[in-house]
Amino acid sequence: MNEILNTFLDTIKGLWLDSGFNALIADGGWKNLVMIGVALLCMYLAIAKQFEPLLLLPISFGMLLTNLPFAEMYHPELWTGEIDFGNVLHDGGLLDILYLGVKLQIYPPLIFLGIGCMTDFSPLIANPKSFLLGAAAQAGIFFTFVCAGLLGFNALEAASIAIIGGADGPTAIYVSSKLLTGEGAVSTGNIALAAYTYMALVPVIQPPLMRLFTTKKERAIKMEQLRVVSKTEKIIFPIAVTLIISLLVPSAAPLVGMLMFGNLLKESGVAARLVDTAQNALMNIITIFLGISVGATTQADKILNWSFLGVMGLGVAAFSLGTISGVLFGKLMCIATKGKVNPLIGSAGVSAVPMAARISQKVGAETDPTNFLLMHAMGPNVAGVIGSAVAAGVLLAVLG
Repeated sequence: MNEILNTFLDTIKGLWLDSGFNALIADGGWKNLVMIGVALLCMYLAIAKQFEPLLLLPISFGMLLTNLPFAEMYHPELWTGEIDFGNVLHDGGLLDILYLGVKLQIYPPLIFLGIGCMTDFSPLIANPKSFLLGAAAQAGIFFTFVCAGLLGFNALEAASIAIIGGADGPTAIYVSSKLLTGEGAVSTGNIALAAYTYMALVPVIQPPLMRLFTTKKERAIKMEQLRVVSKTEKIIFPIAVTLIISLLVPSAAPLVGMLMFGNLLKESGVAARLVDTAQNALMNIITIFLGISVGATTQADKILNWSFLGVMGLGVAAFSLGTISGVLFGKLMCIATKGKVNPLIGSAGVSAVPMAARISQKVGAETDPTNFLLMHAMGPNVAGVIGSAVAAGVLLAVLG
């Protein structure tokens, strides 16, 4: 009887020692507990506060899964240094397999395909000067690249952090997954978490900066109604942009090409089924895969360190500098056009579509409720999407 009891107790003890609960209370387990708490907080923000829920919810659940002891769904050692994709397929867990789409740069361009199908470039075509505002707002990326280097990050980490300033999550993931090796403290998960955090905080970060760098008189400027854009122009535009940018910056072709392909499908009017699939079913599937696999890289040792605080600090600096650069260039255009351009639309060049354009409209309407800037702001806004992809291509061309 005693032997049976001892065997039973040994079995229970073995089960306990092999359980995740034991690992959580063992030495070092507190880090996993903290990360599980962070994952739950992100889920709360996504569900209750609707902070970028379509991506923050999958990212936070991936964060939860990867920080569960012994779950064996993601193995960071497989992604360190030179990657053996055969080992990943043979020894990897579910999240390792899904992460292949990130590391092979498949998911972000497909996200851009869906964005292209949902984007109307008419405001940009009607007012080509918006390209300049979209380009100006990317200055935050290059300022932050220099600052990150001065603070001790290596060039690849600095570029991955700086691209957060484009306020474009897929682009940030694309660049970081291409540049980061997994050996340092900065990971694709760090970059994605910071990027989507600040994208969600656009309504909080941008308005004070916009008011600070503009006068009440400038915010009250009413802009002329945009001209009507023909269907022929809408069809030629994505083809021309693809040719010009891909020839100038070949490394930007995957993102810009897929963005413009999606837009051509939409504007052609002959591929309704493809447009529906790209902007709905395909977009939703890729969003799930992208979010949960990127969340898997946010393991405790990658988040609970000073480097991650640096990423978050530099991320907000990049985003803020991009907003300020766009507004200041808007002021220059206002002077050059003798008061025909409202500087507020420059802030929309950071690429967070369409939220940044709505913020331009909101801040302008605070000064004059009859002032409608939304369509004017959409020009720099969609130009910012193209601009962030070009900036990513430049960084990859120099460092990739």
